[in-house]
Amino acid sequence: MGGVWWWVHARSAIAEVEVVDGSEAVDQAKGWDLDEVDADAPTMPAGLDDLRAKREAQRSMPGFGALADRSVVYLRRRWDGEDDVDPAIYLMEIGSDGRRLRQVELAEDGGAVKSDPNDWPFNPPVVDLFDPELKDLEISRDDFEAAWQRARKEDSSF
Repeated sequence: MGGVWWWVHARSAIAEVEVVDGSEAVDQAKGWDLDEVDADAPTMPAGLDDLRAKREAQRSMPGFGALADRSVVYLRRRWDGEDDVDPAIYLMEIGSDGRRLRQVELAEDGGAVKSDPNDWPFNPPVVDLFDPELKDLEISRDDFEAAWQRARKEDSSF
């Protein structure tokens, strides 16, 4: 649940780096005494250097940025059961900031559970919409809505 934080000056987005541009969030972060980094500098802090290299590699791949200009994207992702979570397929409605708006979990036993931000304790960005691999995971809004209508709502403890 941690992260590494800097003020990053960049001409374009870096892979998996969240851009905070809302005035309230920026004002709050100003008090955090963060190091400033220029994304065009020859050396980067550990962690950010790998993300910059990842973005540079992605730029030449087919599908790079194909979903980045969308206000809503629908994706189908498989989770193979890591982190003590059962294997499942997740259908996600994603906003332009990479955060989930709604989600349907399709279990291997055929069950389907729908959830939204009211059901989650936090909702960080889960995808980088510039990632070229996401293009192959895209589904239609109709497919997502059909699954959403069939799924049941589970009681939330949040």
